[in-house]
Amino acid sequence: MTNRRHPVGRREEQAAGLYTMIQDNLATPFQTQVLGLDVVVKDVDLRDDAGVVAICARGAFRQPVPILDLPRPVPRPEGAEWIDAYRHWLG
Repeated sequence: MTNRRHPVGRREEQAAGLYTMIQDNLATPFQTQVLGLDVVVKDVDLRDDAGVVAICARGAFRQPVPILDLPRPVPRPEGAEWIDAYRHWLG
């Protein structure tokens, strides 16, 4: 049996690489919903405690939301395939 664990540094490096691809390729802003409310995804960020998050705005309020917790908007924004790649990487 093979141990497929990656050293922590390597895993962090991979997460940073996927975040960079999402940040560079995801067309923002775009609309989606959080808890049934319309929000605008303004940007993305990488957080130690939550991974890649979408910076969601509604009026003057801003809230980071794990990007995989957002419903997939229709139509999908350009670059959304990188969110799919991140989801696949997380397993």
